[in-house]
Amino acid sequence: MSASAPITLDYAPREWQRECHRTRARFTVLALHRRAGKTELALMELIDKALRCALPLGLFTYIAPLQRQAKAIAWARLKHRLRPLEVAGAVTYNEADLVVAMRHNGATIRLIGADNPDAMRGVRLDGCVIDEVAQIKPEVWQEIVQPALSDRKGWAMFIGTPNGVNLFSELFARAAALPDWKAARYTVYDTQAIDADEVQRLRRDMPEQAFAREYLCDFAAAGDDQLIGLTDAENAARRVYTERDVADAPLIVGIDPARFGGDRSVLIMRRGLQAYSPTVWRGLDNMEVAARCANLIEQHSPDAVFCDAGAGAGVIDRLRQLDFDVVEVPFGGRPMLPEQFVNRRTEMWWLMREWIMSGGAIPNDVGLKTELSTPVYWFDPAGRKALESKDEIKKRLQGGASPDLADALALTFAYPVRKRTAIETARITRASERDDYDPYAKVRE
Repeated sequence: MSASAPITLDYAPREWQRECHRTRARFTVLALHRRAGKTELALMELIDKALRCALPLGLFTYIAPLQRQAKAIAWARLKHRLRPLEVAGAVTYNEADLVVAMRHNGATIRLIGADNPDAMRGVRLDGCVIDEVAQIKPEVWQEIVQPALSDRKGWAMFIGTPNGVNLFSELFARAAALPDWKAARYTVYDTQAIDADEVQRLRRDMPEQAFAREYLCDFAAAGDDQLIGLTDAENAARRVYTERDVADAPLIVGIDPARFGGDRSVLIMRRGLQAYSPTVWRGLDNMEVAARCANLIEQHSPDAVFCDAGAGAGVIDRLRQLDFDVVEVPFGGRPMLPEQFVNRRTEMWWLMREWIMSGGAIPNDVGLKTELSTPVYWFDPAGRKALESKDEIKKRLQGGASPDLADALALTFAYPVRKRTAIETARITRASERDDYDPYAKVRE
C-alpha cells in the first residue's frame, strides 16, 4: 500500500465497540447479547491487527464452532470490509481455505471451524477471535489455541452470548479475576443495537429466563424446569471442606462405566458434604476399567461402592471376582420412594440436588457443572418426578457428550450408607474376608 494514498475502511463503531477496541487486554472475554454486532467487532479487530502486524508471516484466526458457521457468519462480511483494499490490490483471497492475505506484510486472516480441532494443531498464532464460545469444546482453547499463542505472546478475544456453565462462563469468571485478562458484559440496554420498542416486545413475548440469557447476558439464567440451576452448581464449586470437616461421614464411590465408544468411564468419591475430583477413563474395556477401579477401591477403602448396572455388568462381575463388594444400581429400576419418583435415576438426582442445596461441595470442574445444570424434570400423570433421559441430555450437551460425570456423582446417593467402625474396616477391607459374602453366588444362580 502506498503511504501517500491512505485507504479508509467503512467502519463506524458504536460507543461500546469503540470501548472494546480501546480497552482490550491480551485476553478479553466479552458477553454480548444477540444482534449486538459482535461479529463486526471481531472482524475489525482482526483486520486492524493484521494490517499493523510487523512480525514475519503473521497469522490471525476467527474460530467458530463449525467450519460452515465460520463461512456463513463471517466470510462475506470480512470480504465486504476489505473491499477497498481488494480494489487497491492490497489483499488476496483463498476461497477454498477461507484465507485473506495482506500483500504489504504477508499477514493472513483465516476462518476456522472448531469442529476439526486437529487442523489447528502445530500452527503459530499471533491473535485470534473465538466466537460463540459457549458452543466450543474446552480442549480447543486449552490444548490447541492457547499453546499456539505462546510463541509470540499472541492475543485472544472471546465473544458470545451466555448459555449456562461451559467454557465461556469459566473464561468470563477467570477474566474478572486475573490482571492480564479483561471481562466485560454488554446487555441490550448498553449497546442500543436494537430499537427500544423491539426490546420491549422481546421482553414481553419471550420467557423471562430466555430474555435474561439472550439479551441481559445472564450466565445464571435457567429454566423453571431445570433440576439444578447454574448458580447452585457454581456455589457448590466454590465450597471446600477440609478432611476434618467430613471425617465422621462415610466415603462412598460411584462408578458410571462407558455405555458406548464415545462415552467415558467415570469414578467419583464423596465423603459427606465433599465430593472429590472425578477419575475419567476413555477407550478402556470392562476388564481394564474394573482393574483401575479395584486399585482405587483398595487404596481408599470406601464404605460403599455403587455401580451403574445397565452399562456396568461386566465391571461389576469382574470386581466381584476380585473380591470387592460392589452394589449394582439400575438407573431405570424401582426407586426407594416409588410414590415420588418414576425410577432410581430420578431419585438419585433429586437426592443429589437436595445435597447441593444443603451445602454440598463439588470440584470446580466445568464439565461436571455443565452436566449438573443441564437436565430438566417434570411430573408424570401420577404426580411423580421424572428426570430427562441420558440420551436426551446428550443431544443438548456440547458435542453430544454423555452426562457421565454427573451420573457418577448421583450414584453416590443410591442408598443410605453408614460409616464403618475401625474394627469393621480392618475386617472387611476386602469382601472375601466376610463369612457371608460369596463373589460367585450370582454366577451359580
